[in-house]
Amino acid sequence: MPEGDEGVLELHLDGGKEVDVLAAIDSAFAVPAMLVARGTIEVPRLFVSDMDSTMIGQECIDELADYAGIKAQIAEITERAMQGELDFEAALRERVALLAGLDEGAIAQCLAERITATPGARTLVATLAALDTRTVLVTGGFHHFADPVAEMLGFHRVVGNRLAVEDGKLTGGLVGPITDSAVKAAVLREELVALGEGAHSLATGDGANDIPMIEAATYGFAYRAKPKARAAANGRVDSDDLTAVLTLLGVPREDWHEG
Repeated sequence: MPEGDEGVLELHLDGGKEVDVLAAIDSAFAVPAMLVARGTIEVPRLFVSDMDSTMIGQECIDELADYAGIKAQIAEITERAMQGELDFEAALRERVALLAGLDEGAIAQCLAERITATPGARTLVATLAALDTRTVLVTGGFHHFADPVAEMLGFHRVVGNRLAVEDGKLTGGLVGPITDSAVKAAVLREELVALGEGAHSLATGDGANDIPMIEAATYGFAYRAKPKARAAANGRVDSDDLTAVLTLLGVPREDWHEG
């Protein structure tokens, strides 16, 4: 909470549920970022994040659809899926089918012209990596976008969906299993097992598809999130800059890395 020299007000409470504390703060203050956690807050050993509208400022499939002249049609489906109004897999397959025949080269053009990192994303990932945190980008979007985004931001691992391509054009289908909300949470749990007992985890996301992952993390942050995702999180960033997460984790500014 933005107060004092460090921009943080830390409260220690004897009891209460995280959701009730967050609701009380919401009702009394306009707080740009907050975290409610049990026990001492520490740097997590694992960071798992959504990509679209979290690590980057765009929804890749919506921007790609613009090159096919159908952005408004696809964006409406995307929004409803993020709000939790539609089945994720069905909505994903419906949108991908609408892209059938689009030249694969539009993806590289979209990456170059449209896709930008969220403010603070590079610093968040680079700082956590420098503190020996394992970083994983897990997205309901596509490897065509996620792989270069992960390289740009410095993630250690990428999990996502694969667009089917034949003769240089999108077929309108997908290759392999779907990365959905269950997979996102499963990736977090799988990575924690590899790190050993007692490892703390951090997750960031913005839509309904991120809720199981956010709930499974020690520190589950909703970033400029849809209402259902925001309500599920014990951490919230309602402002633009993801470095608020570092502040709330207690990482001194002198230890931040720009990436």
